Amino acid sequence: MTSADVSGALVGAVRDAVAEGELDVSVPDEVVVFSRGVGVYESPVALRLGVDPGVIARRVGGSVSGSGFVRVVLSVDDVVDGVLKGFDGVRVKGGWSEWPRTFENPGFSVRYAYARACWVGRWALELGIGRGPLRDVQAEELELVGALGDVRGRVLQAERERDARPLMFCLERVAGAYHDVHERCPAVPKGDEAPGAVHEGRVGLAEAVKVVLGDGLNMIGETPRERI
Repeated sequence: MTSADVSGALVGAVRDAVAEGELDVSVPDEVVVFSRGVGVYESPVALRLGVDPGVIARRVGGSVSGSGFVRVVLSVDDVVDGVLKGFDGVRVKGGWSEWPRTFENPGFSVRYAYARACWVGRWALELGIGRGPLRDVQAEELELVGALGDVRGRVLQAERERDARPLMFCLERVAGAYHDVHERCPAVPKGDEAPGAVHEGRVGLAEAVKVVLGDGLNMIGETPRERI
């Protein structure tokens, strides 16, 4: 699940509560959701509707924060699985120059991160390593999962505002975080190390990056390349 999925779940909870007579309000088309950390989302939906937040929280398996927001907490694997659904279909013209080919240039950073994630996928296929849940999650991986979880919301923002910049900035953040993960939390075993569960989790994370950056590049009008 992503922030957009959480928003949809909250709207569904309000709709069901109204249908069952537990609430008497107009059902919103969408609700605001704020990210409070990796997999932690909060919404002021109950405050804006003037209803008991516990009614909505109960229906989405969430809780109520001290400020009266409805809080939903997802595992890192829930966030990654949500991203793997993809979100192509939106078109907002944008782009960066690929040159110079340095990590400081976001145009190169995003394209190279996609190519790196594709390389991990090819390596995993050759060795028969499947995608698994994240294990022994490191700080760099948490940063990446947080960036991935924010993408769908930025896609919707870019579409709503007809401006590619929110999406492009988010893709840059994903790419930067993935470069750190690729180098510090490698999916490829070192030396005589045998592939294990931790590598399967990192293969899954690379797949999520490939989906996000590939879809994102398509949205801004570019065909992603697996090799640079």
